[in-house]
Amino acid sequence: MLSVRDLHAGYGKKSVLHGVSIQVPRGAIVALLGANGAGKSTLLKTMVGLLPRSAGTIELDGAPLANATPDRALKAGVALVPEQRELFRSLSVADNLRLGAFLRSDSKAIQADQARLLDAFPILRERAAQPVRSLSGGEQQMLAIARALMGRPSILLLDEPSLGLAPKIVEEIFAIIGRISADGTAVLVVEQNAALALDVAQYGYVLDLGRITLEGSAEMLRQSPVVQSSYL
Repeated sequence: MLSVRDLHAGYGKKSVLHGVSIQVPRGAIVALLGANGAGKSTLLKTMVGLLPRSAGTIELDGAPLANATPDRALKAGVALVPEQRELFRSLSVADNLRLGAFLRSDSKAIQADQARLLDAFPILRERAAQPVRSLSGGEQQMLAIARALMGRPSILLLDEPSLGLAPKIVEEIFAIIGRISADGTAVLVVEQNAALALDVAQYGYVLDLGRITLEGSAEMLRQSPVVQSSYL
């Protein structure tokens, strides 16, 4: 389980998160809802060490992620797919996938994982030799997810996976998220499309101006008047 308790963080002197506490059980899908500027991306970046925290704790299965940096977080089992995907656009699809395993040294297992993920994402196998800049937005999102999975994380953090994608592609992306969870990897998904997020998640949180204002089962949040009026 990934456990965040009383987390405070921000940018320089600007405080954004004010005592955020959430939990992501292993194998579960948890949705994090909130408007633009609520602090959702800040929370994910702080969880993997891209931003420093000023207070609070982050634990994975009871072990603290102290002095977290992105490489230490990934070694511990926490991987982030950022909102902008951050792919190497001049490199090929295959090269981007291999870079997802840069912390690993088990070459045979890396090759096996790459083959498995190309089977799971057939369009990426077709595009394996192409530069990333030639891919559509949906294909790039699939590659960003597959690259993160090359690190064999136990927790996958997804920041706005549906952003800028056509509805049919969004449905495909969320079907992929469901399969990732079914394979045993927990997922924390930040998503403005609350209906989609709550359809796939078991539990959810609402973040507003850096504070958790509501939490509960996906069904409870779907029925909440606050969620219905603000996010559905």
